[in-house]
Amino acid sequence: GHFVAKLYGIDPRHMVRARSMDEQRSFFDTALAPLFDKRLVRWATSKKMSLYGLGIPPAQYEALVSASAEGDMSSVLRQRLEKLACDFSINDNYFAWQAFSRGYAPQEGESTGDAGPLPPYLKREHFEAIKTRSNRVRVLNRNFTEHLQGEAEDSLDAYVLLDAQDWMTDAQLNALWSEITRTARPGARVIFRTAAEPTLLPGRVEDETLDRWSYREEESLRLGQQDRSSIYGGFHLYVYNG
Repeated sequence: GHFVAKLYGIDPRHMVRARSMDEQRSFFDTALAPLFDKRLVRWATSKKMSLYGLGIPPAQYEALVSASAEGDMSSVLRQRLEKLACDFSINDNYFAWQAFSRGYAPQEGESTGDAGPLPPYLKREHFEAIKTRSNRVRVLNRNFTEHLQGEAEDSLDAYVLLDAQDWMTDAQLNALWSEITRTARPGARVIFRTAAEPTLLPGRVEDETLDRWSYREEESLRLGQQDRSSIYGGFHLYVYNG
C-alpha cells in the first residue's frame, strides 16, 4: 500500500503529522481516497491473490465483496481506511500509527516530536506486571474444537474466536459451537469478528444450539464502532443462556 501510494506521489506517513481530526479528514479526502479510483489499484484489489497477503483468504474476500453496496473490493478497502483515518484521533490510535507510519515513532530524518501511542503491553510501566504474571499463560497450538473436546462440561466462561469462523464450513462451525455450548457455564461469553458486517451464525449453526445463546446485537454494534483497528466489518457478542 505504501509503495503504490508513493507511485502516485502520496506518502501515507503524512497522516501521523495531522494536528486535528479535521486535518486527518482533509488528508484522507484529498490524498488517500482518490487512490482507490486509480486503474492500477482497482485492478490489483480485484484479484483475490493480491489480498491474500493481507490475511484475506478467498472465503473472506467473497463475503466482503458480496456485502459491499458497490460490489467491489476497492470500495470496501476505501471504507475501512476512511474509518481508520477519520473516526479516531491519530494521537491515541496505535493501529493508525502502525498502518500509516509502519511504527510507533517518527522515522529517521523526520520530526523528533512526540512519538506515536503505544499498545498497553509495550508500555514501560506495564512491563513488570506482564513479566511477573507471564507464568499464568498456557500456550497451546492445536485445533480449538479438539481442545474443547478435552474440557469438562460447564467449565469455561470466555471464548475469543477472532475471525477464524469466516472460512469455516458449516460442519466445522457446528462442531465448534457444539463444544462451546457443552463446555460453557451459564453467562459465558463468546466474542468474535467478521470481515463482513453481519454475524454469520444464523442459518449455518443448528437452531437447537444457537437458541441456547443470546446475541447482544446493540452491544455488538456499539463495540464494533469502537474498533480502532478498522479492519473488520463486524464485532459480535453472544451470551450463554444455560
